[in-house]
Amino acid sequence: MLAGRFLLRSHAKSAAWSYVVPRARAVFLRAFHLSPAACTAVDMEKVNTTARLAELRKLMKDRQVDIYMVPSEDSHQSEYIAPCDGRREFICGFSGSAGYAVITHEKAALSTDGRYFNQAEKQLDSNWELLKQGLQDVPTISEWTADQVEEGKVVGVDPRIVTAADARKLGDKIKKKGGKYKAISENLIDLVWGEERPPRPCEPVRVQPLEYSGKSFQDKLEDVRKELEKRKSVGFVVSMLDEVAWLYNLRGSDIPYNPVFFSYAVVTPKAASLYVDESKLSQAVRDHLGEAVTIRPYDSIFEDVAALSAKSQQTNDESGENPKYLTSTRASWALNQALGGPERVDEVRSPVGDAKAIKNETELEGMRQCHIRDGAALTEYFAWLEDQLVNKGATLNEVDGANMLEAMRKKHDRFVGLSFDTISSTGPNAAVIHYKPEKGACSIIDPKAIYLCDSGAQYLDGTTDTTRTLHFGKPTDMEKKAYTLVLKGNIALERVRFPKGTTGFALDTLARQFLWAEGLDYRHGTGHGVGSFLNVHEGPIGIGTRVQYSEVSLSAGNVISDEPGYYEDGNFGIRIENMVMVKEVETKHKFGEKPYLGFERVTMTPHCRNLIDDRLLTEDEKKFIDEYHQEVFEKTSKYFENDSLTMAWLKRETAPYQKT
Repeated sequence: MLAGRFLLRSHAKSAAWSYVVPRARAVFLRAFHLSPAACTAVDMEKVNTTARLAELRKLMKDRQVDIYMVPSEDSHQSEYIAPCDGRREFICGFSGSAGYAVITHEKAALSTDGRYFNQAEKQLDSNWELLKQGLQDVPTISEWTADQVEEGKVVGVDPRIVTAADARKLGDKIKKKGGKYKAISENLIDLVWGEERPPRPCEPVRVQPLEYSGKSFQDKLEDVRKELEKRKSVGFVVSMLDEVAWLYNLRGSDIPYNPVFFSYAVVTPKAASLYVDESKLSQAVRDHLGEAVTIRPYDSIFEDVAALSAKSQQTNDESGENPKYLTSTRASWALNQALGGPERVDEVRSPVGDAKAIKNETELEGMRQCHIRDGAALTEYFAWLEDQLVNKGATLNEVDGANMLEAMRKKHDRFVGLSFDTISSTGPNAAVIHYKPEKGACSIIDPKAIYLCDSGAQYLDGTTDTTRTLHFGKPTDMEKKAYTLVLKGNIALERVRFPKGTTGFALDTLARQFLWAEGLDYRHGTGHGVGSFLNVHEGPIGIGTRVQYSEVSLSAGNVISDEPGYYEDGNFGIRIENMVMVKEVETKHKFGEKPYLGFERVTMTPHCRNLIDDRLLTEDEKKFIDEYHQEVFEKTSKYFENDSLTMAWLKRETAPYQKT
């Protein structure tokens, strides 16, 4: 799955381990009865934002704010957010996960990247200007904002939802233009939203046992304390939700599809605290944390860290030393201010985030096993879908397909829920990179067109994310060529070996080379890190052209996606995504005495034989595909011993090019 997804429009309270917003509970019944869809084409909803903008501008005038900034993130800089934090979507109507809105008294602009150009054009009304990030002569959102500033103008933002680093950079730009960048303690979008704003979720927190985590939270705390000692720091304030969950071996469900809960943590050389709504904690969680962790109210974090920082400053003054608190570079401006600002804070790449990205052996084995079960569910779904569309002539829409796939996943052990909204897309919809089908706003699946399915699940032992592109009829020559070029890039990246210290930035071109040779490309990253029963998008590693991917090298134990693609707006889209794990590999030589790394594949469902142009493959690539398909068959066929339909489909799709 690509970096960034659609924001959910609603959120139902979930029971126990249900991390998803239920589409329907009688999925099998509906799917097998094959009720026809009323909709045949997608027309993304436009929201009339005129009244909302008028009310916001009135609030801005009352507070003497000339320009107001609305990022996508919540107070924890989460990519995925709870519905109550969907402020940017509320004010502009654009529901993509990545974007930044800025409103002046006369203008309004939304900036987003290439994954969302198509969607944003469909969803924004006439009040908004779309800034397409990355295109020539298109200003960044900070450049556009600075251009609106004249002498004395005030730019306002909620300091809880921007990072301290971003605040400093933008503040400097605005100051150079003669303006002022100001923290506004009350969120003006929340005031406009009023009583219609969804409540903050309060779902139960649960323990992630050692059989899945592979390491006790006490040992993780000791690792953090070693980092504090090394950096001569008085403490680390953990603000990212997945980092808190991983650190304490806990999981929640406050954000759809992400097993996290609203919280902060503070770790010092002698103490550890968890800031959370205590009503979420069962006795089992309290027993799990024991006396090692002090539980504090979620809302007291700013007051507490201010007091801790002041106390350490007093000690520092007496001793003549100046140790600081650590925060992540993703921590909020408000948190930085509460700690005393830059003089009292060291902003670093989170040591918890770095540790979390390197899975231990228990987590790696969990990833292997959950991808086998998940691959079996995908194979069963694709076989069923082809049979329904081609052999039975059924009428199925994209949501029917997504629901059936979810039902098939539910049958497997340790299934918890989906890891993101399933992208079930037919024909032109597959070219909308982050397409999300909804009842009443989706298409009938056309067996004569490309079908792209990007989906994933949360299991107790891991998180999955797989994309397969299929065609159940006769694909065009261009569709086959594009698919094969994407497949060649997918294979080239999976097979690479590289010295320790290599970044995902350096590897990105391997996946694009065959498309580039034809003058083709795609506007998204090639790979993202994946959590262990945590967020499906996990930093700090990735493969792509983002600057941060050049800063962090890949390490043994990383789990990352390999997902090149190609898209023709209004026609079709292709993406092939496998999950791989970084491991040490043996090489004949070791230049510079460095260890060499490679990838271990874990995704276990076939590629689409119908879309492969064999003439574009080398014999070596055919052998690689054969070996992969043999592994898929060996690991998943046991699930279909009593399912002749799926078994026949699996045998056909994994048949070798080269007879042995």
